[in-house]
Amino acid sequence: MDSCEIRASGEGSGDCVGEGRVSAAELQGIMDRIRSRVEEQQVQAAFEIRRLTKTSSRNRRHLSAAIEPLVLMLRSGSFQSAEAAILGLLNLAVKDERNKISIVEAGALKPMIICLASPDSDLQGYATAALYTLSASSVNKARISASGAIPLLIKVLEIGSQQAKIDAIATLYNLSTITDDLRTVLSLRPIPPLISFLQTCKKSSKTAEKCCALLESLVGFDEGRTALTAEEGGVLAVVEILEEGSLQSRGHAVGALLTLCESDRSRYKEVILKEGAIPGLLELTVQGTPKSQAKARRLLELLRDSPCRRSELQAEMLENVVSSIVSRIGGDEQAEKAKKILAEMVQISMEQSLRHLRRRALMCTPAEPPLGNHRSEVSSK
Repeated sequence: MDSCEIRASGEGSGDCVGEGRVSAAELQGIMDRIRSRVEEQQVQAAFEIRRLTKTSSRNRRHLSAAIEPLVLMLRSGSFQSAEAAILGLLNLAVKDERNKISIVEAGALKPMIICLASPDSDLQGYATAALYTLSASSVNKARISASGAIPLLIKVLEIGSQQAKIDAIATLYNLSTITDDLRTVLSLRPIPPLISFLQTCKKSSKTAEKCCALLESLVGFDEGRTALTAEEGGVLAVVEILEEGSLQSRGHAVGALLTLCESDRSRYKEVILKEGAIPGLLELTVQGTPKSQAKARRLLELLRDSPCRRSELQAEMLENVVSSIVSRIGGDEQAEKAKKILAEMVQISMEQSLRHLRRRALMCTPAEPPLGNHRSEVSSK
């Protein structure tokens, strides 16, 4: 599994019967130990909670009463206690909306933020994973933002472990649905670490999708557009996703480039052309989702010397638009790739036109019987 696809700790894939049900006696024993004042017993109980709730939603429900003692343990314990408590809370929160909310309401955010700022990379990573899980709840987002987590998440994105960076991106992605949070993120110069991550991760990964989605949101602001184009390799990283990413990532990539060009065509057109966006855009007009295809066509229109006045590029005009752009592409390899894709597009366009003509001919066939025994020139398929 690629490093960009490693799941956050505790992100279980479903119930696992191997963990077994928690008996009443076992539950009582765990609760007794987690509430004791003996650190060793508390740590042991926290690790038991972590194990039992790792993949079992049933056990998460049965052990939800341990949330408050675990939060108290997280607040007042040693490094060992903090580690055990945060891992127990993390697994209790996975795929359980009520537990996510209860953990935040129990006061877990403040000690988690302290762990997030820890110089210990493991504890920092556990805190990042926990915040990622908690931020999946819409109820928690505003409180997580208000806790001061965003600046620390950007710091993790800059210097954290690879897994911590993955979880930080996912957390920021979850928080980015709040416009004020986007402004806060933008004020902390997130573009350089996001681009650095995008350049090294697997382009088709889920984390690349979230990274591109964040970039698309950030370039909605002038500061974000300036930062992306000022960052060395910034636009190129987006163009590479346009060519190699998943369908979702490519949709976000073309959205980001289109936002650039629509905001100030004269300023950003040459920047996009220089980084070789045309082959990826051509391919997207054929293979993308309907929304991505429309965005790619609109961007191709804007990249012409004189953009069309119509709000949308008509299909029959696309080849002419692309031809005018291809003629100005630098580099033999890029030009050849663009021409090859263009040839495929022309073929597809011809086939689509033929199908359209056939459908029209069938719809326009007169109701009266045809003269003689002549067969129709257009056959249905």
